[in-house]
Amino acid sequence: MRRQSANAGQSPLGCILVSLIFLACSGPVSAQITADQVRESIRRGVDFIKQEQNPKTGGWTDAHQQPGGVTSLCVLALLNAGESPDDPSVAAALDYLRKLGNPKMVYATSLQTMVFCVAEPEQDRLLIRRNAEWLESAQVRGKPTPGGWSYSAGGGRGSPDQSNSQFAVLALHEAQQVGVFVSPKTWELAARYWHQNQRKDGSWGYRTLAGSGSMTCAGLSSLLICAKNLLRGDAAVKNGRVLCCGRHEPIESIELGFRWLDKNFSVRSNPSAGKVNSQNWYHYYMYGLERVGRMGGRRFIGDHDWYREGAEVLVDTQDKLRGFWMGSSRNPTISTALSVLFLSKGRRPVVVSKLQHSLTDNWARHRSDIANLTPYVERLWRRPLTWQTINFDSASVEDLLQTPVLFISASKRIALTEMKKRMLKKYVDQGGFLFVESCCDGGAFDEQFRKLMAELFPDAPLRLLPPDHPVWHAQKRIDKEFVRPLYGLETCCRTSVVYCPDGLGCYWELAKENGQVYPEPIRQEIENVLGIGANVLAYATGRELRDKLDMPVPIASSEEDESLQRGSLYIGKLQHGGGSDDAPAALVNLLRIAQNQAGLRVSMARQLLSPSDAGLPDYPLLFIHGRRAFRWSVEDRKGLSQFVKNGGIIFGDAICASKPFADAFRSEMQEIFPDSEWKRVPNDHELFTDEFRGFELKQVRLRKTESRQVDRPLEANIEEVSPVLEGLEIDGNFVVLFSPFDISCAMENHASLDCTGYVAEDAARLGINIILYALQQ
Repeated sequence: MRRQSANAGQSPLGCILVSLIFLACSGPVSAQITADQVRESIRRGVDFIKQEQNPKTGGWTDAHQQPGGVTSLCVLALLNAGESPDDPSVAAALDYLRKLGNPKMVYATSLQTMVFCVAEPEQDRLLIRRNAEWLESAQVRGKPTPGGWSYSAGGGRGSPDQSNSQFAVLALHEAQQVGVFVSPKTWELAARYWHQNQRKDGSWGYRTLAGSGSMTCAGLSSLLICAKNLLRGDAAVKNGRVLCCGRHEPIESIELGFRWLDKNFSVRSNPSAGKVNSQNWYHYYMYGLERVGRMGGRRFIGDHDWYREGAEVLVDTQDKLRGFWMGSSRNPTISTALSVLFLSKGRRPVVVSKLQHSLTDNWARHRSDIANLTPYVERLWRRPLTWQTINFDSASVEDLLQTPVLFISASKRIALTEMKKRMLKKYVDQGGFLFVESCCDGGAFDEQFRKLMAELFPDAPLRLLPPDHPVWHAQKRIDKEFVRPLYGLETCCRTSVVYCPDGLGCYWELAKENGQVYPEPIRQEIENVLGIGANVLAYATGRELRDKLDMPVPIASSEEDESLQRGSLYIGKLQHGGGSDDAPAALVNLLRIAQNQAGLRVSMARQLLSPSDAGLPDYPLLFIHGRRAFRWSVEDRKGLSQFVKNGGIIFGDAICASKPFADAFRSEMQEIFPDSEWKRVPNDHELFTDEFRGFELKQVRLRKTESRQVDRPLEANIEEVSPVLEGLEIDGNFVVLFSPFDISCAMENHASLDCTGYVAEDAARLGINIILYALQQ
């Protein structure tokens, strides 16, 4: 039997429906930490830090001879946890720090500089410049170990150590990011210091002590910063011309350092190569681990999801009563600030990932491309973001789905097995977005990629995106003279692949923040090509990013569900000429959620049926969606009329709120049922309640696309509204239910800035309520 009523013995739906595809599950590691747990842990840590503040001075008790040091560390933690500079605790502390005298100590000055750069850099620009100049003058220049920093200035001499040196590099990096000039000589000496002090096994230690995790993280992050500011890069400007494709070997010290960290990875202790108490400087190490993972663009260190595992340990070891962490220093304020920094900075959402598809440099001809694009987008969106790399050889579909945009760059053909091809297709089918470039005269890759898209998506050819496509104005207007050819591939509800055969990463590579001045035409071209990248990311994500701890769960194919189909509820999908299968996975995904959340035994098999199909009576429900106008034949209309007379119900939606499809569907229904009035379902109808063990839906979230204004980003506002359903009512029951706003794209995780519809969670709730209502009629 295919007709089946809801099981009356099922328990009420009490759980909150999570995002469509990204239901909580275990990833490559066993950690089960949730985003809500981390948010609560950060909140409790913030509360503890504020409680320890001196209400009279606005500061915190500082360490010996480090005026403002602990205070700066606490404010840095508060700011990164989301507290505003206007927050009373932060404002009082900023006022305290501004009143301190001239710099005297490296730790305190470095931390104070970082605070000013994060909080209100325009207001404190003079103080930032003062501190940066002092730190440069404090760098040790004399032999035997020039380039590091000691505790104080020391006239440019003294005995440097890795800890002070790390903080000085961090501070100068932040200062340069807000526009304060730092001499290349300072970076050269710092890089030399870290290279010379690396141990043969790839680690760093504190002065003469054995190598440790905390100091190895210090060395890696410092070298990553120095490399960013020193390397000529893989693109250059010479004689007024952009030269895109230089070749540079990887920095061996960084590779060695990561290998040591991969081998000795831990989130429960500060790993050491010697007999050192592994709990020493644990929270200090965790702060460094976050920085290395983020700056190095690594989701995994070794086989470990460093943030997920670290967050689980920190949440578990937080004091359950007062919300602090206690470290080996026995100063809970410092340990708590360092822990909050790990939890808050490490959870920055991933906006784009770069696919490492080969062992050669074919995947990274421009090594700083997305590393430079990401901070540019950060400034435009005014929110912290991060990027990462994904190794294609070891990645799963789940790993790919952790990033909303997968950037692929190549000049030569890349090795693609059938399994890897299937992974890319599955990634796109389940909501992923491919952003691809052919660089460095990459004719071979261009040919391969076009053939690959034709193979994977035979019904959706790559086409040149027209000037009115949202990708050209999603974030900012691109000057006509700098427009590049962009090709797009339509899948489901949006363009899900954007391909540039001319290359973009070369110009992102040139977008360094080291004060380099380019000729004006080249500067404008760099700015516009950065804008193209920002437009693609804005279009692909809608500026809505998943929490880093939300793990993806790929939707199983219908073949994987054969064992579940006997005795299951079947829902057919109606054919028509207006895009009847334009969102092929929408219904399957909705049914899977109904199975998980409502306990319904459902079939995931896709049944695409003609309205005049003789087997229609076998289905209690028929689903329909589309995006274009259509007309049914007389026979089709008769078939649907008889289906409803036999007790069947039709429900559907207009893909991306398509007016042509909605108008056509309403017209067809009125023609089939001329004696019934098409009307809106009342807001107080039982369908919007938990009457049938569904969800209370008095208010839902609707993404509404605004009409574009010149020189303004394309926006989509999310509003709390009453749900809108329309339909036909016969004998007091709705036999046709229709949403004029999108449900299908949300079910495929393909909602975009130009698609008006319900957010995924509420779209699924609405769909489940419709199914449960229909089964009770």
